[in-house]
Amino acid sequence: MFEEFKRAMSNEFEMTNIGLMSYYLGIEVKQMEEGIFISQENYVREVLKRFNMSNCKPMNTPIASGIKLSKFEEGGSVDATLFRNLVGSLRYLTCTRLDILFRVGLVSRYLEAPATVHLKAAKRILRYIKGTIDFGLNYFASNDFTLRGFSDSDWAGDIDDRKSTTGCVFYMGDTAITWSSKKQPTVTLSTCEAECVALNSCVTHAVWLRNLLKELHVTQEGPTEIYVDKKSSIALAKNPQFHERSKHIDTRYHYVRQCVEDKVVQLIFVKSHNQMADILTKALKFDDFKKLRSCLGVGKSHV
Repeated sequence: MFEEFKRAMSNEFEMTNIGLMSYYLGIEVKQMEEGIFISQENYVREVLKRFNMSNCKPMNTPIASGIKLSKFEEGGSVDATLFRNLVGSLRYLTCTRLDILFRVGLVSRYLEAPATVHLKAAKRILRYIKGTIDFGLNYFASNDFTLRGFSDSDWAGDIDDRKSTTGCVFYMGDTAITWSSKKQPTVTLSTCEAECVALNSCVTHAVWLRNLLKELHVTQEGPTEIYVDKKSSIALAKNPQFHERSKHIDTRYHYVRQCVEDKVVQLIFVKSHNQMADILTKALKFDDFKKLRSCLGVGKSHV
């Protein structure tokens, strides 16, 4: 199929075969029989140099556990252009470093009027990547093309508007292939509702991925497993109880129930310490952060 595609494209466009890809838009690609390793080490060095952080003291996490930022923080304002450039540079790094995705998303909320504390938080991310400069994302060779996802959320984590954060990551085999961390569009009134909002987003993405894989002739056999660490959300999706505690949940989030009934997805309970999407919703202690980072395939090259 690949050779046929190359021939077809060569007939339409002027093309040159330069072998296996090793570098693309700042992303270094190492291809071996054991798998593929992508990283942005040279890009990291450029970013550290650009913001005068080449000799900074490394940190073992990108954000302190339990930290809460606010747009009403005390302290002087900082150069907004500098802050936006820094956050934009960090955002591109999340192409291969999903371990900083939540942290970069957090500081991105303060682009309009950044304060000293926000710049300090962004620079802590730089100090973290300084200590993990040779880290990237490992894609291990496998014949397992089974899609599975993890869905999680915090609850009212943003102290300014009390909106929650959705975290979602999908694996094919043992490799993370797509991920998301974003603030939810509405304020939720319970942890169950926050999880339902996150689950709706995750299931919608699962349906899209299943259709994409079908187009690529990688049809999924059976429902896609989605792992959730809140039993009440699973129960509500399988058998919604419209009583005082759940009837306020918007009906559009019951799209999940339809997908469960149609056997498109299957919801499975997982304990919080094995919830891979947890790293995408909140700041964690180092031991938990290190474990989940490794489970996502982020680290030094293993191929």
